[in-house]
Amino acid sequence: MVGSVGRSNAMRADALGHVLRVADYTRTPGGRYASDGAYPGQEFLDSHLKPAFERAKSDGATLTVDLDGTAGYASSFLDEAFAGLTRTFGRAEVEQILRIKSDAEPYLHEDIQQYIAEA
Repeated sequence: MVGSVGRSNAMRADALGHVLRVADYTRTPGGRYASDGAYPGQEFLDSHLKPAFERAKSDGATLTVDLDGTAGYASSFLDEAFAGLTRTFGRAEVEQILRIKSDAEPYLHEDIQQYIAEA
């Protein structure tokens, strides 16, 4: 199961692991593919999420993906990013390393867990 990081644990996540903020990629995430418009999940996966995951794995650390600070998420963006990560690294490894932080939309944690489980 992918861990969740709440407000009280956010500082700790920074101190003990790697943090990737989607808002540093864009404040307006798009759909699944570039053909769906700007800032697609596939591009986020390839240019940000996979490299950050590989760094965390190499360092023996966790990776917290901070979903706060954006205008919201299309399910296709999240599925492409997190199911895509799982197809690359395997469910066990993703569940061991990945943490999700979403104070603004806490239900996203469960959605992402489902995308990982179904990958």
